[in-house]
Amino acid sequence: QVQLIESGGGLVQAGGSLRLSCAASGRTFTPYVMGWFRQVPGKEREFVAAFVWRGGMTWYADSVKGRFTISGDNAGNTVYLQMNSLKPEDMAVYYCAAGGPGALVRYRDSYAYDYWGQGTQVTVSS
Repeated sequence: QVQLIESGGGLVQAGGSLRLSCAASGRTFTPYVMGWFRQVPGKEREFVAAFVWRGGMTWYADSVKGRFTISGDNAGNTVYLQMNSLKPEDMAVYYCAAGGPGALVRYRDSYAYDYWGQGTQVTVSS
């Protein structure tokens, strides 16, 4: 069992920055891939970024490439999403997710992840 707790969401003006954190605890499962997804009402959950603990490989959605950075701490407990140059279209509930080896290939697919956090709201004002 893995518990994921997100933090760092809030209200920011367009062009501003936020850093989201996802703390993992209670692990009897070793996550291979950590992902960030986002969702707005009425739409499907959307892939944002993913990070591989072993090797540090990262992937990004085209819509956030160059503006967002995903990273993990050395202890292997916390994953971050640094969001810069935020746009109104980035406004959503952001979710952290943990996946096993299957997520290495299907990292864009929310169904590839085994555990999810409760979500944190990001609001961007124009």
